[in-house]
Amino acid sequence: MFKHVYRLMIELTNGKWTSVILQRFARSRISRFVVPSFAKIYKLNLEEMEKSLHEYHTLHDLFIRTLRKEVRKIDTNENTVVSPVDAVIEDVGSINQTSEMVVKGKTYSIQEMLGSQETVNKYLHGTYMILYLSPSHYHRIHSPIEGTIVKQWTLGSKSYPVNKMGLKYGVRTLAKNYRMITEVKTASGHVAIVKVGAMFVNSIEKTHKGMTLQKGEEMAYFSFGSTIVLLFQKETFILDSTIHTPKDIRIGERIGVMAAQNGGAN
Repeated sequence: MFKHVYRLMIELTNGKWTSVILQRFARSRISRFVVPSFAKIYKLNLEEMEKSLHEYHTLHDLFIRTLRKEVRKIDTNENTVVSPVDAVIEDVGSINQTSEMVVKGKTYSIQEMLGSQETVNKYLHGTYMILYLSPSHYHRIHSPIEGTIVKQWTLGSKSYPVNKMGLKYGVRTLAKNYRMITEVKTASGHVAIVKVGAMFVNSIEKTHKGMTLQKGEEMAYFSFGSTIVLLFQKETFILDSTIHTPKDIRIGERIGVMAAQNGGAN
């Protein structure tokens, strides 16, 4: 029974009042009574958590939980790109000349996703990667690379499901949902980290301060399961040979390397 209730809670995201009600419930003290059953149903790894289960006083607290520092190792090798989240890599591909990517048989516009043709031009013929976070995943987002933030902005107002069904049957979810975009300049070129909301409006909270990022440094967190889209400038990213789709991955694990420094970083 609980399993069906939770699935319903996660999927019903397209109504304003439904979202408000669910958000208030998740942040209320009443929700603490479902914390144990939620952890059991989604098979959360209790040994990784920084706190004991009884210390999470709301369901929201459990969603944005932190982990013990030693349970995630960051690949510190020079030029490596690491996963910014615990997630499933759903798709990897190329951005075509018309600034589009095809995911689960559907075409998405990078121009619509980023909201600026000038920004889009940097990523034509580049690489995209989509990482999906389920309700069971750790929901904090870390930097996949080292670099300097050149721009950060938000777009969209509503959030629809971004799981497999949402990607397949939703209406331009990756390009239309509420999203927070961080563009980072590295020695090799630009990387756009698109954090796509999937449950409630404004469900992405920024935690990083300043303009410089270290690889593995925390940037933000999702209140509920969602998606990260990574965009790499043309000829700047080389996918690791171990990456396939779908693939479970954890924060800090290598997903590829940045190519040698080139003019794209300008």
